Amino acid sequence: MLNIERFLEEKAPLVDKTIEKYIPRKFSKNSILFKINTPRYAYNLEALNKAIAEPIWEFLDRGGKRWRPALFLMICEALGANSEKLVDFAIIPEVIHNGTLMVDDIEDASELRRGKPCTYRLFGIDIAINAGNAMYYLPLLPLIENKPQMPADKLQRIYEIYVQEMINLSLGQAMDIAWHRGIAHADEIGEKDYLQMCAYKTGTLARMAAKIAAVLADADNKLVEKLGRFAESIGVAFQMQDDILDLTSTEFTKKKGGRGKDITEGKRSLMVIHTLKKAQPLDRKKLIEILNMHTSSQKLRDEAISIMEKYGSIEYVKRLAESMVNESWSEVEKLLPSAEARQKLAAFAEFLVERKI
Repeated sequence: MLNIERFLEEKAPLVDKTIEKYIPRKFSKNSILFKINTPRYAYNLEALNKAIAEPIWEFLDRGGKRWRPALFLMICEALGANSEKLVDFAIIPEVIHNGTLMVDDIEDASELRRGKPCTYRLFGIDIAINAGNAMYYLPLLPLIENKPQMPADKLQRIYEIYVQEMINLSLGQAMDIAWHRGIAHADEIGEKDYLQMCAYKTGTLARMAAKIAAVLADADNKLVEKLGRFAESIGVAFQMQDDILDLTSTEFTKKKGGRGKDITEGKRSLMVIHTLKKAQPLDRKKLIEILNMHTSSQKLRDEAISIMEKYGSIEYVKRLAESMVNESWSEVEKLLPSAEARQKLAAFAEFLVERKI
């Protein structure tokens, strides 16, 4: 049986090395960026290194599971493609993901990310916004660099996937912000609203990874879409598990500032939505009151968690996440040629849904 944690640990250095190929820790005149886009007047390396390379690598060096590029590589292998030859493209969703986190932290006024002060607190809001935005586009350099070797229709399809999913990211973030700020009837949203937000926000980069991998591996359109749907379900389930761990795991939350950080943000997670639907009026009122306070009080956070536990909301979300992944997997499993590849992908999905940290 594949050990997924070990697999991720083994792939992470390869992913980081590939990122460094396109986004170096220090830009020089020989960097791929300048080979593709030569400055007309001057290189200004010091400014670019201090305001782009340094904050990006300070953030990337904090770690992260790198599961999106790992999923990309697994799908390439599952479809019979040489993943080693396609690894440059695996960095696209990963770098974008980290850019979104950098910008999210500003939008949420967060203090910590992966146990350290958020990028904007170290480098300033202006640098963090610009570096985060740069991370949406810099990982496209492999597409430009490899353009001469790639059929035009394949390149066009990948760009279409990229644009579509980047739009989805902004739609999902807009919904999330509107709800936790209480400006869009947050206490009336339903399960399908939440799932759509997650499909946009968290499912989209997993879907991007899977679909780009499938296109590069010459899968037909039907399989590209089904693999995208499977990856989306993993991404959504991953977010659900994040939300669960925020309420239940001390180990998971010690780097975020305590258990129930999502409550401080006023986040309308699926546990909250389920509880508001099922709760008695007094419990419902109290939970809304705590969420709207954006409190850092652990006592109040724990009270909100107790209300959610009382109505079985955490267990409900666990079961839903599992059923979503199982349903989408049943559509993909029969289309994959290799039994070994099927086992790897199934184990990978199970790990992300059931992880403890």
